[in-house]
Amino acid sequence: MEMKKRISLELRNRNPAEVAELVVDNCRSSDGEVEGLTDEYTGLEMLSMVNVGLSSLSKLPSLPKLRKLEVSDNTISGGLDSLAEKCPNLTYLNLSGNKIKELSSIKVLQNLKNLKSLDLYSCEVTSLEDYRESVFELLPQLTYLDGYDQEDNEVPDSEDDNDEDDEAGPPGDDDDDDEEEEEEDDDEEGSEGDEDEVDDGDYVEEEEEDEEEEEDGDGVRGEKRKRDAEDEGDDDDDDDDE
Repeated sequence: MEMKKRISLELRNRNPAEVAELVVDNCRSSDGEVEGLTDEYTGLEMLSMVNVGLSSLSKLPSLPKLRKLEVSDNTISGGLDSLAEKCPNLTYLNLSGNKIKELSSIKVLQNLKNLKSLDLYSCEVTSLEDYRESVFELLPQLTYLDGYDQEDNEVPDSEDDNDEDDEAGPPGDDDDDDEEEEEEDDDEEGSEGDEDEVDDGDYVEEEEEDEEEEEDGDGVRGEKRKRDAEDEGDDDDDDDDE
């Protein structure tokens, strides 16, 4: 699909100024230039044009709010000097898989004062001696090159992930809630155990009362049998007297 048509489809009947993110990866530029993108996209903050056959960014329109530009796996070899003018707030630029061969090709990125992260994976320039040291020296505003800072520390999670963590609340809150729930469950189980003990106690007391009643009954029956036997003895004595 041609880039111009793809951009039109991604617009989805919206006003161009309302679009904050635009992804048109794997479509085709007919002449190696940006097509279908205009100055009307004033609110665009992220633009991804991966593997679209770009050889130049000279026709990239003015995008004052653009912070992230993905143009990896194209055939761009230079012509980056217009980025500072058209995308002054750019903080992340991915040029990996392009035809960047010399440090001079990226020297013009010095004018991108807000640029913090640059990716040049699979570009010939990465094979130069002291490549990383040279790029950090050439572009002092950079924090990350190819995903790592000058001390080889990997780039942290994105700002979006951090925002989600903030919304979820400070670390440890969930753990405290879980502990409180577990304590409540333990208390409930303890209460049930106490009730069982009370029930068992009542049952034991009932058994003891039954046993006492049985003993009393046996005692009464024993006394009765004793009296009956004595009465019978008296009757026999009377018979003998006769």
